[in-house]
This record gives sequence, structure tokens and C-alpha cells, in this order.
Amino acid sequence: MISSTLTKLPRLNAPQLHYLPNGLTIVAEQMPVDAVNLNLWLNVGSYVEPDAINGMAHFLEHMVFKGTERLVSGEFERRIEERGAVTNAATSQDYTHYHVTCAPQDFAKLAPLQIDVVLNPTIADDAFERERLVVLEEIRRSEDNPRRRVFTRVMELGFANSPYQRGVLGEEAVICQLQAQQMRDFHAHWYQPQSMTAVVVGNLPVEDLVSVVAEGFSEYGNCRDLNQELHQALNQKFSQQHNQAFSLYNNYQNYPYQKDVAVPFTDIIRQEYVDETLQQARLILLWRVPGLNQLNQTYALDILSGILGHGRTSRLVRDLREERGLVSHIGASNMNLQKQGLFYISAQCAVENIPEVEAAILENIRTLQTELVSEAEINRICKKVANRFIFSNETPSDRASLYGFYQSLIGDLEPAFDYPLHIQRQAADDLMQAAQDYLSPDAYGVVVVKPN
Repeated sequence: MISSTLTKLPRLNAPQLHYLPNGLTIVAEQMPVDAVNLNLWLNVGSYVEPDAINGMAHFLEHMVFKGTERLVSGEFERRIEERGAVTNAATSQDYTHYHVTCAPQDFAKLAPLQIDVVLNPTIADDAFERERLVVLEEIRRSEDNPRRRVFTRVMELGFANSPYQRGVLGEEAVICQLQAQQMRDFHAHWYQPQSMTAVVVGNLPVEDLVSVVAEGFSEYGNCRDLNQELHQALNQKFSQQHNQAFSLYNNYQNYPYQKDVAVPFTDIIRQEYVDETLQQARLILLWRVPGLNQLNQTYALDILSGILGHGRTSRLVRDLREERGLVSHIGASNMNLQKQGLFYISAQCAVENIPEVEAAILENIRTLQTELVSEAEINRICKKVANRFIFSNETPSDRASLYGFYQSLIGDLEPAFDYPLHIQRQAADDLMQAAQDYLSPDAYGVVVVKPN
């Protein structure tokens, strides 16, 4: 085992990195809070799925809890609940993660159960069919949600020709035709230690935290050597059965989408829809921007989103809602996915106000490109970022999620600790340059959803 302590100067966070021979990365930290959180992060989400199995990663997240050879269905939850612990999971475009929080004295007993369900789900045919109905109902509920429908339109335009445009849940028609054996093969292909990061934070010595996790993965000691043969076999199988080879893991040449991102807009692309369930229109302006794989390019955009649309004192809220009364709600966001980002401004307003609201938003964008942001505005964002960083370090769960996200998606923990510092280093001319580079008032996407 190789270890390195990620502490150069005294600071709030002091986790340690450990690398097991089987390829697993463990991040561990003792924290004087009477709880322990274990987060298991996997580099598998909807982005890696061929169209034919879109939604598989999320469906598998459900099936992981349906039993192993050691734990019959429901046994994991029963043991977790009888000790007052909590567990949950989530799937995104870029990752899946599973987590459990328990008392320190219960960690050695409960952590192996969490590891077992993630690594060894049986994915029985009958359980698969029952859970398929649950997933389908989740898809239907999502489609019944007006906000989710609008968000879907934004993703489709913002990430056109990229796997990011598809829903994490998948489509009903695709989920209906998935087979349990496909899922078992998908799990065997992706759920390997070298694709995982185990993060454990809580009130136990680091050596104890690491020892429990390492023991849970001990039967996977030869995974790194065996995995290449396994992947080759699975690649051949999927190529034959689905004409969608899982060799995409190492080679994207057969992938139906571009490997990386949708290209930035070169013109104004406008899409309009009608949703009779809405009371007001939705107007979303969006720009394709760098993602986490160009992390240094995201900091200025984070600040710009705060200046434009975070809080009552932000420019768009003050201008369009407080002063002109053109919108009932407006906000800005810089979404950072691994391979691409999306900067978008979303407003709710009367249908007749749409042209004026769009023009006002572009007016504010042009101002950012021609006038330096005041020091007071930058300081406001820096203070919010610093406070949010402190607040997100209060519990073992907070820290484990922070560490898992950065280590899994970026491969480095330092940017997590240095985020406030990077924000503070952004000067007014950096913000102006970012606005000029990425937020063109002459090339962007527009999604309009009208109530009638």
C-alpha cells in the first residue's frame, strides 16, 4: 500500500490517500464528530452508456440493494436500520456513488455490508423485473414534473450530439427492453476497484478506517491482473449481442457521439415549446463552456454566475425583478460536468415580456464584456464561497462527498481545498476576459417554454 498525506500547510482538511494493489483508491480522514461516513464512488454514469442501454447505470443503482449471496433482499437495509445508520445512493452523468453513515462503534460491522452490496449484487431475474416497474414509475414522475421537462429541453440543446444530452434515468422504451444479464455484464465491466474511490471520514483513527475498507475489498486482490481479460471478454460479448461494443471503455471510435463535447454555439439557436401546465413562460439562455477537465477555466465563470444571478443583490435579480418588474424569478448557474460545462440564465416571466427580458439579459452580458466588475461585487462572491466551503466541511458526510467528487472526477483532492483560493485570485480583468471568451451575446442557445 502506498500512502501520502495531503497536508502542506495547516488547514481545515487533512485526508490521507491510500492506494491498494488491486487499484482501489482510499481517501481517509479522522474527524472529531461522533459518526463515520463511507462513500463509494464509481466512474460510471449515463455518459458511458450506448443508446441501446441508456439508463442502465441508474437502474443498476437500484438493483445493488436487492441482495447478494451473503445478504438476502432486504437484509442489508434491516441491519443498517437496526443500528440507527442511514444509507443512500445517487447516479449522475459522470458517476455513481453509494454511502452509509453510522456510529463509529458500528463501522467495522456495517462497512463490509455496504461494500458487499456494491461489489456483489446477484441481480436476480425476478427482482430485476420488479425493480424495472419502480424505475419506469420514476421516469413517469419525472416526465410529469414541469421543471424537469424544461431542464430536459435545456440539456438537449446545450449538449447536442453529446451523451450528456440524454437523461440519467433513460427512456421508458429502452428500460422496457433491458435484460438482467445485460446488467450483470455491465456491473462486471464497470464495478471494478480501479474504477472506484472509497472515501471514509469519521471519528476513528485513519489506520482503522483504512483497514476496514481494505478488508472489505480483500477478495479483489487480483482484480487489476484479471480485469483486462474480463474486459476483453465482455467487449466481445457486447459487440456480438448489441452491436455496441463496450470497448468504448478504452476506445471511443465506435461511439455514436463525439468523444468530448458539443461545440460552442456559432449563432443564435432558438427552440420554442408549449407546456400547458405552466402559469408563466420560461426563458433560458445558455452557452457551452469548459467542464471539469479544464478546471482552471471554470473559476471565473463561477464568479460571473454569482454576479449575475445569485441572491437579491445580484445584477439580473436587481435589474429585471426588483427594479423593472419584468420577471418573477431569475437566476444564473455554471454547470460543471466532467467533459463540458453549461452556463445558463433562467427566467420566469409573462409571455409578452420574453423579448424585453432576453434583451435585458444580453445587455447585462455586454456590460460584463466592456466594464470591469467592481471590487465590492467580487468580494461578495468570495465571501459566499469561503463560507459555503466552511459549511460544507461540518459533517463526515459533507467531507466524504467533497473528497469523493474531486478524487473520482478530477483525480486530485487539492482543487477541492483550494477552491476558495482560486476564486479569490480572480481579478476584474479575468472576469471580463471570461465573459468575452465564453458568453457571446451573438452566439448562444435559447429555450422558450410557453404556457399556451
